[in-house]
Amino acid sequence: MSETPSPGASYASAGVDIDAGDRAVELMKEWVKKTQRPEVLGGLGGFAGLFDASALKRFERPLLASATDGVGTKVDIARRLGVYDTIGHDLVAMVMDDIVVCGAEPLFMTDYICVGKVHPERVAAIVKGIAEGCVLAGCALVGGETAEHPGLLGPDDFDVAGAGTGVVEADRLLGADRIRTGDAVIAMASSGLHSNGYSLVRHVLLNQAGLDLEARIEELGRTLGEELLVPTKIYSLDCLALTRTTDVHAYSHVTGGGLAANLARVIPDGLHAIVDRSTWTPAPIFDLVGKTGQVERLELEKTLNMGVGMIAIVPEESADLALETLADRGVEAWVAGEITERGDYATGAEMVGDYSV
Repeated sequence: MSETPSPGASYASAGVDIDAGDRAVELMKEWVKKTQRPEVLGGLGGFAGLFDASALKRFERPLLASATDGVGTKVDIARRLGVYDTIGHDLVAMVMDDIVVCGAEPLFMTDYICVGKVHPERVAAIVKGIAEGCVLAGCALVGGETAEHPGLLGPDDFDVAGAGTGVVEADRLLGADRIRTGDAVIAMASSGLHSNGYSLVRHVLLNQAGLDLEARIEELGRTLGEELLVPTKIYSLDCLALTRTTDVHAYSHVTGGGLAANLARVIPDGLHAIVDRSTWTPAPIFDLVGKTGQVERLELEKTLNMGVGMIAIVPEESADLALETLADRGVEAWVAGEITERGDYATGAEMVGDYSV
């Protein structure tokens, strides 16, 4: 008596498609090549990315700076709209603009993409965005990982994360110890919401108000989805250019926690940063979130960047040159405040006044 054998289990039947993963790697190779620096050895597909450390011999005492981050729930907007080639810019900005804060030159980055199901073209589009972001940051994309997690993520779900490394000469390290009373606080405009606070934004605009991502919002001048997917501005090369022309004392990358909290991270004990809201007008998206959700101003400021993505602290006498340097690079910037003695202030940074309208 014979029995028909039942097919055995396989990785594919469990939901993991190795062939699709290989196809995704082939599609992304051309974009990764565009990020290469002379120090990068080998190509995509090895077990580890290689970077020639002998390039650091030009430094007397090189300090390596590293950072890792993701883009949070902004990926949900990309998934809903089926737009995957901008989210990589956000990832690079979140990682490399943290690194440049200490004055470090971005060197290389790796990425991690986790998906419920590998759609090769979709993964390649994500990597394309990461590669384009790396070019804007001046760093190489030396490797990464695409993981397929069926059963944990839905077929269209995904998340991204990245890690980066930079280098700075020890005696050119920027930070709190350089800041002095009277220094100017220079604000650099954000491109929009960037990649923070999207849990609040989604809750207010999509869940509470039920707004359609594809609906045109007159005050925004485009659809809501287009506004929410505006890539995070990458300031890395702009900040490096500023350090070459100006005596920069410190930078602060305005991300989760808002402007005041992130600025306070680089203010030394005994000093205080005062930021005047009246020196700029936040973009309409911030007002839309606030009014739609009846979100109090302090709550908005603790969650969103409110129009400022990066802060530079420079000597007062260097402020004009700093603004000129940034303007030459197409970066909108202005003097937004100053450094004072701490006095009775409880925190290292405070926002005063009302926003300009």
